[in-house]
Amino acid sequence: MHVSRWLRGAVLLLSVALPVVGLAADRSVLVLGRLSDDPKSHYEQLKPLLDYVVPRMRDVGIVEGRILMAKDLQQMASYLRRGRVDWVTETSGTAMALRQRSGAEPLLLTERNGVARYHSVFFVRRDSPVNTLEDLKGRTLAMQSAWSTSSYLVPAMELLARGIRPEILLTPQDTPTADTVGYVFARSELNISTYVHKRVVDAGVISNIDWQNEQRMPAVFRRDMRILYESGQEVPRAVEMVRTGLDPAVRARLQEVLLEASHDPVAGPALHKFFGTTAFHRIDPASQQALERLRGGLARVRLEVE
Repeated sequence: MHVSRWLRGAVLLLSVALPVVGLAADRSVLVLGRLSDDPKSHYEQLKPLLDYVVPRMRDVGIVEGRILMAKDLQQMASYLRRGRVDWVTETSGTAMALRQRSGAEPLLLTERNGVARYHSVFFVRRDSPVNTLEDLKGRTLAMQSAWSTSSYLVPAMELLARGIRPEILLTPQDTPTADTVGYVFARSELNISTYVHKRVVDAGVISNIDWQNEQRMPAVFRRDMRILYESGQEVPRAVEMVRTGLDPAVRARLQEVLLEASHDPVAGPALHKFFGTTAFHRIDPASQQALERLRGGLARVRLEVE
């Protein structure tokens, strides 16, 4: 390995890992956080927008931006409570979990790839005997991960609302009890569609966006599938959250800069890197209600499923 490449890698790791110390006391630094199992990739997605935002916040005392990753929800909630992270971008379900655990507050809705809201799609093979959610009792369901809104939280809420209890399985080969739906985490949408297509599990659930995505539901798979059920109420695609206690002037200016970014050609490349963001929107009453439903559903899932 070239020495220069090694040095660049070392600087990147330091940038991601070291800003924990002393951040709570430095109010001239804006810290953007992210739950991540791939810090290097996420750093490259976050940094351009942070570099765009920080120079536009000097009038409220912000002169530097840093990124801080967390390995899980508990760690990020701790960072937010202690003032080590100021701003987090997450899917709406994870955002509400952070609100419960840390008091973090929604700032803006995030539109990704032109889509501001989405819903969950349960699907099975065309030749499956499963025709309703109730028919899933005693069968297996593939979901993405415990962090997913559309492929875990919303589906779990839908099942519980019908008196159907999800039960986690160690492997897809485990047999759920007759009155539960056994679920496994497949880690990616492509894995979910593969599991169903190959009959590893009886059903899968992904977002309506992923259902139409050839990379996540290949056409050769989709022609053998049918939609079993679609969740009735759409939820915000993603949410920008800020910690409680953030200086009101900093909060207001951050909101203003992000709202203006989608109209600024200079911000285009940075927004694209920022998980395909196409715009930020103020939280309207309907979206606020949807977030509150997620928050209530999250409490029930934590109590009755986990």
